[in-house]
Amino acid sequence: MEPSTKDRITEAALRLFSEKGYLAASLSDIAKQVGISKAALYKHFASKQEILDHIVARMDELDAERSQRFSMPGNELGGTAAYKEIPAEKIRAYSKAQFLHWTEEEFPSRFRKMLTLEQYRDSGMAELYQKYLAGGPVEYMASVFGEITGSEDGAWQLALEFYGPMFLLYGLSDGGMDKARAMELLDDHVSRFIDQMEAGKAR
Repeated sequence: MEPSTKDRITEAALRLFSEKGYLAASLSDIAKQVGISKAALYKHFASKQEILDHIVARMDELDAERSQRFSMPGNELGGTAAYKEIPAEKIRAYSKAQFLHWTEEEFPSRFRKMLTLEQYRDSGMAELYQKYLAGGPVEYMASVFGEITGSEDGAWQLALEFYGPMFLLYGLSDGGMDKARAMELLDDHVSRFIDQMEAGKAR
């Protein structure tokens, strides 16, 4: 099915935002990318901020869809008690899916690159960067590990140990690391981490 004009505008805008930066890309640039007039663009979006809001809403939808596909708790911290029932293999599969989501899938990958570019230029972008790529994931994982271990002691350290290498691999992938090698390293990391977690629970 052909994408709607609104979807085409959204995708073109995100492509420009990830390459030129949100502040540098104009509505005229976006309209030109789509092949429509600026007046026609205004029929769908009243401003660049409205386009960004639509992009963020789409990212939230993708996150929810992925969590549902892997039967993972949502990002709401109150839902992390469900993690007690999740087998290690599901955590491994979900971690791989997260990596591919942020590095291979076009929409999320461009979204990540846009936030990386703009986090130091715009406070709103910095907040989004923290929510999706830095503080948000670490806080979520800290809550998860607190539920798994039955204690909040060390949960933040566990979250940093788990997420830090994943975050680093995003950058290595951007820098040209072979994707198969990156996935191999990620799998090794997750396997070792799960083994250590299981050993800790057994003690």
